[in-house]
Amino acid sequence: MNNGIHGFSSGPKRSRVSVNGLTLRLTPHGHLLCEAAEEAAEIDVSLSARLEAAFAQGSGPGLLQLGAGEVGRSLPPAFAWWRGFATRYVAALCLHGDGTSVIANRPTAIPDIPTPGESDLAELVRAAPMMMGIEYLTLDVLRSLWKDLQLATAVAFSATKGDLQTVLKAFNPAWNLVGRVHFNLAENRNDSELPFAFMATYTTHLSAQGKARHVLLGEALREYAGAANRTKLLALLMPVQRAAEACVWLRPMVDSGEIYHPLRWTPQDAAILLASVGALESAGVVVRMPPTWRASRPPRPQVTATLGAQAPSKLGLDGLLDFSVELSLDGERLSEREIAALLAGTDGLVLLRGQWVEVDRARLERMMRQFQAADELSRSQGLSFAEAMRMLADPMAMGGAIGSAAGEWARVSAGPWLAKTLKALRSPDGTGVDPGTALRGTLRPYQKAGVQWLHLLSGLGLGACLADDMGLGKTIQVLSLLLVQQQQSPGTKLAPCLIVAPASLLANWAAEIDRFAPGLNARILHPSGMTTEEAQQFSPVDAEGLDLAITSYGTLLRMPVLAHIPWRLLILDEAQAIKNPNAKQTRVAKSLQARARIALTGTPVENSLGDLWSIFDFINPGLLGGAKPFAKYVKTLSERSENPYGPLRELVRPYILRRMKTDRSVIADLPDKTEVKAHCHLSRKQAALYTQAVVDLERRLGEADGIQRRGLVLAMLMRLKQICNHPSQWLNDGDWAEADSGKLARLREVVEVVASRQEKMLVFTQFREAAVPLTGFLSSLFGRPGLLLDGEVPVKQRRGLVQQFQEDEAVPFFVLSLKAGGAGLTLTAASHVVHFDRWWNPAVENQATDRAFRIGQRKNVLVHKFVCRGTVEEKIDKMIESKQSLSDAMLSGGGEINLTEMTDAALLDLVALDLNTAMRE
Repeated sequence: MNNGIHGFSSGPKRSRVSVNGLTLRLTPHGHLLCEAAEEAAEIDVSLSARLEAAFAQGSGPGLLQLGAGEVGRSLPPAFAWWRGFATRYVAALCLHGDGTSVIANRPTAIPDIPTPGESDLAELVRAAPMMMGIEYLTLDVLRSLWKDLQLATAVAFSATKGDLQTVLKAFNPAWNLVGRVHFNLAENRNDSELPFAFMATYTTHLSAQGKARHVLLGEALREYAGAANRTKLLALLMPVQRAAEACVWLRPMVDSGEIYHPLRWTPQDAAILLASVGALESAGVVVRMPPTWRASRPPRPQVTATLGAQAPSKLGLDGLLDFSVELSLDGERLSEREIAALLAGTDGLVLLRGQWVEVDRARLERMMRQFQAADELSRSQGLSFAEAMRMLADPMAMGGAIGSAAGEWARVSAGPWLAKTLKALRSPDGTGVDPGTALRGTLRPYQKAGVQWLHLLSGLGLGACLADDMGLGKTIQVLSLLLVQQQQSPGTKLAPCLIVAPASLLANWAAEIDRFAPGLNARILHPSGMTTEEAQQFSPVDAEGLDLAITSYGTLLRMPVLAHIPWRLLILDEAQAIKNPNAKQTRVAKSLQARARIALTGTPVENSLGDLWSIFDFINPGLLGGAKPFAKYVKTLSERSENPYGPLRELVRPYILRRMKTDRSVIADLPDKTEVKAHCHLSRKQAALYTQAVVDLERRLGEADGIQRRGLVLAMLMRLKQICNHPSQWLNDGDWAEADSGKLARLREVVEVVASRQEKMLVFTQFREAAVPLTGFLSSLFGRPGLLLDGEVPVKQRRGLVQQFQEDEAVPFFVLSLKAGGAGLTLTAASHVVHFDRWWNPAVENQATDRAFRIGQRKNVLVHKFVCRGTVEEKIDKMIESKQSLSDAMLSGGGEINLTEMTDAALLDLVALDLNTAMRE
């Protein structure tokens, strides 16, 4: 055969039939191939890809894809003809029903579909269009390809481990209708006494357009008459027999043969069918309702409760909302006359406003009574905002006043004011609030939206949970809110606000206030910022002079006066700290007085929905009910078959704002790299060793000069760095207990967030002796081992480690010594970089950070720089950060601070330990 494509061997050359660069070819051995071609038909590229992939597995899989998966698609003649051949097989397979015969030596058992008769095959051959290899098209070839189709079906059946319907549904859901009995109900508007028509049909095949072809069920008696088709007829009628056993009204129709003919029905007949849909479908019968009925059901009158048409007179969860009740149909209110007609009639189908309406009079009356009772209760006692929100989210289970009556026959909706408020809470756009020049920075669009959202909720006296991902700027949004509130109350002295945060973050808040909102009068209420005497003497009068007080969870327990101050805003940072409702610090935090409350956390649900309840019990007490009722409610969620958590999600959604770094709308507004200071406290053991080191330095400085002094200073600075990392690094005792190091405690906090997001992190240290303990500690936190690269790892192995970190999702972290891993590596799988100890040279640190932040990085990179409070680490960090004249003068050419040239007094002042700041709670 030459490069031309022949039809019959003696005929003229003919062009190839192609599908977007593909053509079908029948080989001399009777195999059907799908190959690339130069010409391309105007057909969807995805279709070509599916066919090419299917035929690559063999003729059978290719034909099965054509016959089962491509029905209803426009195809060139040759492809359409082969599809018709394969569709014959698939349709016969559907009509076979639950056959029990088994194909021998096949991967699984499927019905053995007989090959079409010789006359049918001959007719197929005569109707075949011109195609490459048509001269090899014989009856035997078609029989062989029919067997290939059976084998491909068996393999697909085995792969799904399901039933035949599951296999065919994966190709096209319409196949599940072929071979099925349908009970069809239609409206007959020309007959007022018998306004419905009923027909039982079955589907024989799918048309070329992919539509199911229906014929009367009576045709089956004639088509499958005779012993040869008895099995097929029994399989077809089996669902009808099962349905007759379950539905008493159907049995007489089957016994009399009435089921095989079209029938005219009364509304009562149609109502009986409507009530039996579940039993019929369970028996295997497909029920088809009039096309004008949405979701195959006639409309139902609904008892509608509307909440919050007007703004409440009082704000907050205790504010009372208006409540009204009416009976409606398709959203339109029914008149008193229409309601009376519905309640006076019989159950079933009633013609109302020109359409058939389903009526359950007893249920409708019961719900009307319950809704009216709720209406009367709201008029006498009022309906609180919290009760209204629970009712709106889930009146069936959230303890709302409607109780179990709600559902398909009832609806609770928000009135104009409440609907507008909820829309603003769910979709803040960032307009209407601006901190102005008081904010020393620029808010990104998503941060403006966050400030607007916080402002709206706090203005309503409602609590908020700002749950933005780590690094998205929760702090600047809160500070902007405080500035906006000040701006909107000029000349008015506002009540102070209180921020409660882990002790390790107090310095972060202070630094962010100095950076973004220096006009705020803020004070740290913590041993690191005040003496014990000042803490004991602190009074509500002292608080009145502040804009903002910042304290730790531990200090709450030691300063009971904080519970007697009426705060304007109470803000909990890292609010997962109150996830245990029985913890003492949780109870104290919830006892504080505030007009509105805000929780800041990147992990609102860490372990269970109980965490969510505890946070909401702080921000909006009572919204989720009590702890025990909520736990009981959560337990029932698993029993719901559809969208079990939808109502709970709907209830909490207005009060939680969560944006992720992976969200493209957020990523577009973020810098590629965000650096944050992770301030750490010293343990008692660290503080004692640090103090002793400073004493030793002071004693030895007077005994050394020149190069000996420079060596002493460098060695002592190295010693202080090691102590700040962990006492065991300096003592070399191999202990490395977490309780002995503030940095390990801070590292745990960072890892908990990173692990919950299933992200990866790099951890840099300049000390090889710290790398191994850090690796073990991180492995215990992540629950999986990570990787280690230090100077002892052979160069040849480094490439493999990098590849493993980049490609293996199970590897959560990579610990690198700064010299070994600070340059030359691409580690873009990481979205977090931790500098466990500082090099005191920004250029070196940035070079290490750029292992993750470089070309190819698609995620935002968050850099955590660990700094021990009150130590030489913090003081040098401030020198570098602020670029004061002293540090500028001492920056060497490489950017590293030259500390050995400082005077003794300056050096001792630099390394001196500030115990109040350095010690943890």
